[in-house]
Amino acid sequence: MGDYSTKIFILIFVNLPAGRQFQRSVMIEIKTFDEYPEIGKPRRLRKYVLIWCSRGAVTVVVDEKELKLKQNQVLTITSGQIHFFKTLSKADGFILEFTLDFFCKNDNDIELIFHNGLFCHFSLNEVIEIPNHQTIQTQLELISEELQSFPYQHLISIHSRIELILVEINRTKVERGDEIWKPDALFLKFLEMVRANFEQNYSLSQFAKMLGTTEAKLNEQSKLHTGRTAQNVIYGLIASEAKRLLTYQNLSVKEVAYQLGFNDPFYFSNFFKKHTNQSPKSYQTKYAL
Repeated sequence: MGDYSTKIFILIFVNLPAGRQFQRSVMIEIKTFDEYPEIGKPRRLRKYVLIWCSRGAVTVVVDEKELKLKQNQVLTITSGQIHFFKTLSKADGFILEFTLDFFCKNDNDIELIFHNGLFCHFSLNEVIEIPNHQTIQTQLELISEELQSFPYQHLISIHSRIELILVEINRTKVERGDEIWKPDALFLKFLEMVRANFEQNYSLSQFAKMLGTTEAKLNEQSKLHTGRTAQNVIYGLIASEAKRLLTYQNLSVKEVAYQLGFNDPFYFSNFFKKHTNQSPKSYQTKYAL
């Protein structure tokens, strides 16, 4: 595999079964950077993605954003965001994929993944430079080795290594002066449930019932973490999903409306315009690939 110090690592978390617009995944696997299939093609995975650059530079497009990573910088991409590599400059590396079910054994694991906005659901992706880069690089190397040799209890070991990687990124964010943000597991489960059920058009009361809580509690959590009501959080996630479908899925406005649970395409068009200040058709004309 060559010199690990000249690698880019892509760390991917998966949390939900792939829908028809998502690519399927296995619980955990690793590939060399060169082996990653069609890395320049837009990908939609129900996964959490962490891209680590240790040499050279890459430009990554995430939804509507274009982000450039340089040596010892990291970028996190949340589940469902469409992303692809636009350019690579003297770079190679590894790709690690695993399911959220594999990592999240309890609420503490869920909160760790989203601690300090690591895998933010609201399109706030950012590039983070890691001073103590050797920690992340070493753990990724060891994960790669364990997935090749399958030593006894390697999955338990890999889980711990992923924890160390996330803790190191969180420490970096705190040390550079970021405000500490520790989301509640209930709020994160709410976000995941909304994004997994767009077609169902569930009401806030239905989400509360499925989560074993109340609308008041979801509103409390939403206002605490976003400053918005739970219903407006739902609307924001729907609008973001609509943008992805209009940009990357080659669907008509009518088809997008139905995929998002709207029975009336006209109502969807009004909804989209209210939340983006442009019609879905004009947005699609401007951004569709």
